[in-house]
Amino acid sequence: MSVLTRDEAQTRAQLLDVHRYRVDLDLTTGDETFESTSTVRFTARAAGDTFVELKPATLHSATLDGAPLDPAALDGNRLPLSLTEGEHELRVTATMRYSRTGEGMHRFTDPTDGESYVYTQLFMEDVQRVFAAFDQPDLKAVFEVAVTAPDDWTVLANGITERQPDGTWKAAPTPLLSTYFVCVAAGPWHSVRTEHAGLPFGIHCRRSLAPHLDADADEILAVTKACYDRYHEKFDEPYPFDSYDQAFVPEFNAGAMENPGLVTFRDEFVFRSAVTVTERQTRAMVIAHEMAHMWFGDLVTLRWWDDIWLNESFAEYMGYQTVNEACSDLFPDTWIDFGVTRKAWGYEADQRPSTHPVAPDPEAVPDTASALLNFDGISYAKGASALRQLVTWLGEKDFLAGINIHFKRHKFGNATLADFIDNLAAATDRDVHGWAEQWLRTTGVDTLTPRLDGEGLHWNLTVDRAGTRPHRISVGLYDRDPSGDLVLREHRELDVPQDAPAALTGPRPALVVLNDGDLTYTKLRFDEVSAESALRGLSRVPDPLTRAVVWNALRDQVRDGDLAPVDHLAVAGAHLAEETELALVQGVLAFARHQIADRYVPADQRPAALATISGIARALLRRTEDGEAPGLRLTAVRAFVDSATTPDKIASWLDEGTVHGGPELDPELRWRILARLAVLGATDEAAIAAELERDPSATGREGAARCRAALPDPEAKAAAWSALFDSDDLSNYLFTATAQGFWQPEQADLVSEYVPRFYEAAVALGDRRGPAMAEAAGRYAFPAYAVDADSLALGERHLADTPMIPALRRKLVDQLDDLRRALKVREG
Repeated sequence: MSVLTRDEAQTRAQLLDVHRYRVDLDLTTGDETFESTSTVRFTARAAGDTFVELKPATLHSATLDGAPLDPAALDGNRLPLSLTEGEHELRVTATMRYSRTGEGMHRFTDPTDGESYVYTQLFMEDVQRVFAAFDQPDLKAVFEVAVTAPDDWTVLANGITERQPDGTWKAAPTPLLSTYFVCVAAGPWHSVRTEHAGLPFGIHCRRSLAPHLDADADEILAVTKACYDRYHEKFDEPYPFDSYDQAFVPEFNAGAMENPGLVTFRDEFVFRSAVTVTERQTRAMVIAHEMAHMWFGDLVTLRWWDDIWLNESFAEYMGYQTVNEACSDLFPDTWIDFGVTRKAWGYEADQRPSTHPVAPDPEAVPDTASALLNFDGISYAKGASALRQLVTWLGEKDFLAGINIHFKRHKFGNATLADFIDNLAAATDRDVHGWAEQWLRTTGVDTLTPRLDGEGLHWNLTVDRAGTRPHRISVGLYDRDPSGDLVLREHRELDVPQDAPAALTGPRPALVVLNDGDLTYTKLRFDEVSAESALRGLSRVPDPLTRAVVWNALRDQVRDGDLAPVDHLAVAGAHLAEETELALVQGVLAFARHQIADRYVPADQRPAALATISGIARALLRRTEDGEAPGLRLTAVRAFVDSATTPDKIASWLDEGTVHGGPELDPELRWRILARLAVLGATDEAAIAAELERDPSATGREGAARCRAALPDPEAKAAAWSALFDSDDLSNYLFTATAQGFWQPEQADLVSEYVPRFYEAAVALGDRRGPAMAEAAGRYAFPAYAVDADSLALGERHLADTPMIPALRRKLVDQLDDLRRALKVREG
């Protein structure tokens, strides 16, 4: 199959003006394939040759202006067209395959009740798996979609759908859309419908999840309506589509997809077990993120994939900011969670060999395969951080004025980085073009370090910068009171680089926190006095966002080899049990468990690391016995289970169905405990089968696959490996679950023979099953716990010598860099 190049897209865009698609899909022809007919009306501005894309099981017929084309002319995914100048109509009829990888038209049968569902995910190149199209973002068109479906199904689409007298479903014609936004979701959906601002709103899920969606419907719809209203306060352009549906769909690869009028979400967001408020906040943020795309991405769309950050960075920033503004009664400060989780993702991505500018040069994104690699922590977290700094520097009023100019000039069209910066510049006297060059066209993370000079009551603060970007920051100056608490003396606004040192009045602060408020994107270091105060008094810092900034600085110091992992664990042990901000507890425990314990400490120190984490969890459990902090208690239970080195306590919880003092075990906790027991060799196939009978849901099947792969038994490992790599029977989610169970640090000797087998197997899988599964193999099936020089050398040889698809190569570049870092951290 050929990937589309930027040059080919530009040539085709100069030749064609695409007006309208009529797409007819028949979903009643079996479980493996469906029928697709695409009728495209377009104009050729001149005579010339071009092509239309499709990836059929069978191409039955194609006609151009009524004249038949030879189906045998299909070359890979391209059907050539020779055009005269003027109007044309192309009609293509084909049989297409359903997907089990989350690409194209994905089909899923719910093991709970046997009901089947299908939905489209047409991002980048996957519209070609569903219907023939001129598949590039700057050939927008009107789409009319008709679907034949089983009698008991409901069909959802980008516009309002109605069932016709002949039984087919017809969707209202769309405004001008890029091909990758077309969406159909069909099945016996459970739906909750309402109306807001004169538009129909709906949320939808599988029937087996109906009780769980109903339980959360009020919250989901309240968040949706609040964000919708807030965006209408921010944006001059009204919501541009005829309805707003949100479908929670099974086995979805991303968090969600911003299809206009029909946003699709992974249905783990329909919570069937207890969750914390930060997990509910994440769902709210994703709702806000995808709604922001209705304007930035859907109304105004990138011209080519080098500007994907225009979509994702904007939606990421707006998602957090809008939930913070519109849903503060439910979620008081979303930026704490952003700082602890999402921002760390950006920092890590930006220090790998695969880093790239937020806005890469066009030459760096020559085709769709290379574009797919940029959906990462740079385009999301770093880009959002850059926009937050831009708003700090520019002021929100001017920022929103520039955004509204952008929408007005380019609505229902396409735009580039140059357009965006020009429109921002039109709203301010500041040098936005210069800011963009320094922030968006560069790579890497700056580091800011405070330096204090003086004595007595007179001190000067200088911020030393390693890097090139300008920063507007807030500096927090803290004194220690007689009780030992750190008390804010003042916030000082600074521009870095400074014109002159900042003069401070009063004694030397006990703690200087640069970037207090987390308004810029930089790593931080402490002066000597502040470092001691941070390590000794972190829990005494009054503001949770400031504590998040300090914790992130300590995390970066560990990753950079400036703070020993065991010292970080000691700080966590000293302060985390007193922490009141749930997002901080979750973020710090996750880093301690999955990075420090699993990768950064040598094998002989791992039991002690796990014991420290278990000790923190026990302290949190004691602290939450009164039931007033259920999210904190749930987090502690999860951490205790995941860090258990002996099975007795967690096995007793599983037998009794409850943790002493609560909570009772729901399906998520039961599978979590059983998975840890499997790792420890304290359960067996019979117990896994019994649990699956108790919970025969899709999530139960994934839990069973994870547990079976985790059993410390040669036959279990061989069976799991064969399921992963010797056949293509596993869906994307079952593949991920199996891979997550396979590699365990406790079982290093048992799985050592599979380490050298991984690379050849993953390359073959990527070639057979495509980029989504290749990415899953590189992310979840990589032997991440084999932290040794031989494993690194083996991976580097394969990377240098073995051809592989770009999605897999990118994941392996990142994995091997993480392995290289882990080795350096271990070496101290």
